[in-house]
Amino acid sequence: MLFVGINPGVRSALTGHHFAGFSNRFWKLLYDSGLVPEPIGYQDDGRLPEWGYGITNIVRRATPGIDTLREEEYAAGRVRLRRKILRYRPAIAVAVGVTVFRALFPDRRGAVVLGLQPERIGESAVFVLPNPSGRNANYSYREMLLAYRSLALTLQHKAL
Repeated sequence: MLFVGINPGVRSALTGHHFAGFSNRFWKLLYDSGLVPEPIGYQDDGRLPEWGYGITNIVRRATPGIDTLREEEYAAGRVRLRRKILRYRPAIAVAVGVTVFRALFPDRRGAVVLGLQPERIGESAVFVLPNPSGRNANYSYREMLLAYRSLALTLQHKAL
């Protein structure tokens, strides 16, 4: 499974680790949902391959928010990410946030529902999670946890 974020935040850039923001709940959600067997934090992102996971971003440039990202950065990132997915063939490409999904599939119209999507990248299924940033007021922790648990179930199904 490959987790895909939009771009590094300032703290992630400073620490050199994914989802390192003080209010980011990504790592807690991984554990609470059963996706990893022990509590881990951003400093443990290099351990994700132990569980068959990878992590990357569409845009490499760190920013305090996504409002300064340019369309050409998204376009270049889409190409780079698709190549990566076609090369490594994860069972599931996980868009960590609806914004990530929209960046991956800019021609998709209408509402995006969390969960497994009809789109694929090569042989890889595409799954959408809510953005775990503390700035995301669209989902409660419970709603986020349900989405992450749904991902865990989807992954188990893919492994069968």
